[in-house]
Amino acid sequence: MSLPQPDDGVLRKAQRGDERAFAIILCAYQVPVYNYVLRMVGDRSLAEDLTQEVFLRVYQGLPRFNSQSKFTTWLFQVAKNRVLDELRALERRPRAVVALEDIPPLEVVDAPFERVETIDAVWRAVERLSVDLKMALLLRDVVGLSYHEIADSLEVTLATVKWRIWKAREDVQLALAREGIELHEAVDLAVEAPATDAAPASPPVSGFPASA
Repeated sequence: MSLPQPDDGVLRKAQRGDERAFAIILCAYQVPVYNYVLRMVGDRSLAEDLTQEVFLRVYQGLPRFNSQSKFTTWLFQVAKNRVLDELRALERRPRAVVALEDIPPLEVVDAPFERVETIDAVWRAVERLSVDLKMALLLRDVVGLSYHEIADSLEVTLATVKWRIWKAREDVQLALAREGIELHEAVDLAVEAPATDAAPASPPVSGFPASA
């Protein structure tokens, strides 16, 4: 299911500086943004900091937001730009990060061992994708944006988005195949909430929730 848009009345109040209205928006979108950022940078503490920075930029930019555009498109465009800035900075300033395989991606209760191992393998494969492919795949199969929203958020053509998602899913499937893993059912890959205050389209990789 696609990520819903905020209530128009709430959005207009937030644009006028109403902090309660902005808190509603923050509550609705904080977790999807954090999940996306975490999977891009692979560090919980950094992801929490970046998520706060993203929403600070959103709060500051809301008065200039053109409500004719989708809020979620703009929100993840802001997130994308902040993540790319940070990734470029990390290339110039290497820092120790926690490997994604060491981050518990799920709170799994009484799950079969093989199922947990499969989920971990999916995330390892996603981590090895290029930045462009990973961004497109996460926005589609984890966040739930439409192809058009992803194109607008990443500022690329619709055809490019479709190819990147197709290529990302193919690369993940190939990586799983190399590990001898075959998926026969979808796996819910929701991750934890932040501890913070503030080509033709192909079917989804089995292992990601399908989104409309």
